[in-house]
Formats: sequence, C-alpha cells, structure tokens
Amino acid sequence: MALNAGEPAYDTVLRVKAVLITPGTGNFHCGSCLRDAALVREMRRCGHDVLCVPLYLPLVLEEEHLTDSPIFFGGVNVYLQQKFDFFQKTPRWMDRLLDQPGLLRRLARGDNMTNANELGALTISMLRGEEGRQVKEVRRLAKWLAEQDRPDLICVSNALMLGIGVALKRALQVPMVCTLQGEDSFLDDLPEAASAEAWSILRGLAREVDSFIAVSNYYGEVMGKRLAIDSDRMHIVPNGIDLTGFDTRESLPDPPVIGFFARMCPAKGLHSLVDAFIRIRTTADAGELRLHIGGAMTAADRAYIDEQAEKLRAAGLAEDAVFHANLSRAEKIDFYRNLSVLSVPAMYGESFGLYVVEALACGVPVVQPDHAAFRELQEATGGGLLVPPHDEPAYDRALLDLALDRDRNLAMGAAGRDAVLERFSVKEMAKGVLLVLQSAD
Repeated sequence: MALNAGEPAYDTVLRVKAVLITPGTGNFHCGSCLRDAALVREMRRCGHDVLCVPLYLPLVLEEEHLTDSPIFFGGVNVYLQQKFDFFQKTPRWMDRLLDQPGLLRRLARGDNMTNANELGALTISMLRGEEGRQVKEVRRLAKWLAEQDRPDLICVSNALMLGIGVALKRALQVPMVCTLQGEDSFLDDLPEAASAEAWSILRGLAREVDSFIAVSNYYGEVMGKRLAIDSDRMHIVPNGIDLTGFDTRESLPDPPVIGFFARMCPAKGLHSLVDAFIRIRTTADAGELRLHIGGAMTAADRAYIDEQAEKLRAAGLAEDAVFHANLSRAEKIDFYRNLSVLSVPAMYGESFGLYVVEALACGVPVVQPDHAAFRELQEATGGGLLVPPHDEPAYDRALLDLALDRDRNLAMGAAGRDAVLERFSVKEMAKGVLLVLQSAD
C-alpha cells in the first residue's frame, strides 16, 4: 500500500480501538516483539486504544510495562494440552498456576521452546483453532476479550496465530488483520509432512483475513504467492523504530570494528561473519581490525556460540573479538555507535532485518547478502553494500573496504541515517498500519 501526501496525518484520522495479539519469548529480545511493542506505544501516544495481549511466554521488552493483559496460551499449558487429554479438562485454578510469568520465564531460559523440528503437531493443532487440542485456551481468550470493552478489530502479529485470530473474529464479529513477518522459514523447517499440512491449513485460514500487512515488498510477494492472497488484501508497511537515543557516531572507531547484532544462531549467519573475520585478519592487510558480536542469546545457542569463540581462539584472535549478549536498549545503541560497519549475513530469506535500520540510524553502514528484503532496504537507503550470497572473496572485500575507507564509510552511513529518519521511524510505520486498520474496520 503506497502512502502519499494527499492522505491525512495519521494522528488526526479516526481513532482505532484494537487488540494486538503477539507472542512472547520469555527470555530474549526478538525483532518481531520489538516491532510490535514500538507500534503499540506509538499508536497509544496518538490517542488510539490498543490492547496488547501476549501469548505463550512473557514479553521481553526494551521498555517495561506494555500490557495489563494476562498471558494467554501459556507455554506450559499449551504443551501439556497437546500431550495429554487430562490437561484439556483441568480447572482454571490449575491452569493459572502453570501460567505464572515467573515459572514461564524460568522454563524459557532452560530450553529451546521454538525448535521447529519438534513442533510440527503442536503448530498444526494451534492452526486448527477451535478444532485443535488447545480449544480450551481459544475459548478462554475469546471470553476474556468479550468481557472487555469490545474492540473494533483484531490484529495478530504473524500468520502462525491465524487459527486463534479466525476463532476470535468469528466469536467477536469484528474484522481481523494479520502481519506477515518471517513465518515461512519456521514452517519450512518443520518435518515435511507437518510443513505441507500447516501450509495447507494456512491457505484456508488466509481466506478469512480482512487485510494482511507485510513488512517488505519482498515478503509480501513471497507470502502472497504461498497463501494465495489477492492483491487488494495485501498491504506493505515497512518496519520502523523509535529513534529516541539513536544518535549518530561521534567519530569512527580506531582500530576499525566490524559488528554483528542479531540472535546469535546459525540462521543469522554468525559463523559466516566469524569465518570472514578470520580470513581477513590472517590473509589481508587489515591492521588491528576488531570484531564485536552482540544480540540475543538463548540456552540453545550456547554450544554454537562456543564453537565460534573456539574458532577465533584457534586463529589467535580471541583478544580481538568480543561477545555482548542480551543487551538493554541503551547498551544496544552504544554497541552500534562503536562500530565501523555492521553485517548480519542471514542464511535465509529475511522478511525485513530490523538490525539494518538500527545500525543506519546510528550512521553505521552495512554489508549484507544480495537477497530477500536487504535489496529493497539498500535501494531505499543507500546505506551500504550488497554482495552475492556465498561469495567469500566478495564478502571479505566489501567488509574490509567499508571498514577502512573512511570517506566511503561516512558517506554511506550519513545517507542511510537520513533515509531512516525520513522513512523508517515508528511514526511512519504507525501511519501505514493505522491506515490499513481503518480501511479494514
């Protein structure tokens, strides 16, 4: 959906009363959660009535206290209801004990609760909504929302929640909007039979959605084809960030620093950047080039991160690389501002890449693989370089050139920051989302 100068300012248009249903992670920051939280805060700031309802696990936010809603579909109850018939009939007092935020946070720290290979049957059950094994949870959420002041519409954070969203739409008799932001990689990683069934169910559910909001043109095209979504229901609203505190760098670091900031996992390509850093330092005239690695880390990521640290130690570069896990908002911004260049060589089709916008907001240029949403971010910002995926020599050259070429670095960083200020703020995102919500109401 293109926005133009003839449209009304988003903070003066008709007020919206909406419910946003979003998944919690329990113990680490994720891009989707940060995007949803920023959107809710901005919509509330402009006077819109938005209730944020967390599912599965507590929300992990950079700024606390976003919601007064209890957690629904608590991870423990959802799992037990999937495994045992008994827990589909337990009384509410027992379910409430298992939905305690403290318990859910502790359990989230100790296990990988988002391993797609183990979640095939549960994913399908959740997509079935009232026909799934979590029907008790569906009805509880519908009843709770009915007891609140009736919303104008329901918005679900991603398509994996469409089983819930469709059930709520029917129960409350209100329109439903669904954001599309990275579901395909999770679904494709399920066991083959479960993946095929999940996609089939989703295509049926998609027919009942009033509007979709994709976070990039790339991802809108991907999901439009896979879910057979007609073009008049597909809207494109790029992600935006709250720019408070995102000041540009005061100077370039000396020695130069290459950075990574995302979840420290194989899908985000951390190993690829570590390998590139080792190649550059051991074969090129890179001086004392450093590597700073930051972002979310879970217990399930520990062995992988230890493997990367061991590679650096074996290459004699352990002292030139540092890891910063699970940073606060202020620490994250400080992390970005001390980089020469950022690179997150994601191995899959990234639907957006919030870290690109965050780095550019600090005037830090990026080096990214030439695929998925990175192409349109580069076209929109001019804030970095794209390299062919898996082309190691091209990747190494781009990283080194941008880290060492001061004039080019500053020019690309400044261009990227200007573009983010103009096009990728939370205000611009909220404007686009609100126009879609109002058209669906």
